[in-house]
Amino acid sequence: MEIRNNKGFVKWLLIGISVIFLLIMLVLPLVYVIYTALREGWKVFVSSVTDEYAVKSILLTVKVTVITVIINSVFGIFAAWLITRFKFRGKKIISTLIDLPLTISPIIAGLIFVLTFGRQSAIYPFLEKWGIQIIFAVPGIVLATIFVTFPFISREIIPVLTVKGTDEEEAAMGAGGWTIFRKITFPHIKWAFLYGVVLCSARAMGEFGAVSVLSGHLRGITNTMPLYIELLYQAFDFTGAFAMSAILVVMAL
Repeated sequence: MEIRNNKGFVKWLLIGISVIFLLIMLVLPLVYVIYTALREGWKVFVSSVTDEYAVKSILLTVKVTVITVIINSVFGIFAAWLITRFKFRGKKIISTLIDLPLTISPIIAGLIFVLTFGRQSAIYPFLEKWGIQIIFAVPGIVLATIFVTFPFISREIIPVLTVKGTDEEEAAMGAGGWTIFRKITFPHIKWAFLYGVVLCSARAMGEFGAVSVLSGHLRGITNTMPLYIELLYQAFDFTGAFAMSAILVVMAL
């Protein structure tokens, strides 16, 4: 009986600590964001989020996020399939490289692309010849966002494929690769894949560091929502900044 009471006490203690931590670190800041956004009234809020530049930043953020998720979904599935279904030299190196964006500062990631595609790059004359602009343009933002988010989907799928094994797939070898993937493999990984997509989407929408380096902060052209929020905040437009923050929070959730 004493052991059970101790377990019950520990359980409720952990629940209480978790709830208090979440309230302080998550709920209260989100509530304050919403409160500040609506502090001057609903009309001011609507006016802030329907401003020409605000709408452009929202559309750009959605565009970049959609492109990023599509590309990372394809890469994530292929990478997970490669790592869990094939044996080859260099597998650990590839697995490590997939995790690399999680350990590199987004600012450094942005600088890497500036060095790769900027004026001092060896390939810049080729890009200029063909009229391809990456730095201070939307393609650069897309590349940076893909770089910082591509581990999310593959890292959710790899453990599931590893645990599932290959028995069912080997038993259906005569059905063809696409049929096996569609009817056997994907049903097992669909929730992990969906979770990876959610994480990738939220991270893509909120990316600031790498995008800030590559965007050039061109208002109405390369300003995503996080960059536009910073612009409003630096201009002391706190209501507008928090209004856009509220929209970004809702989109992420």
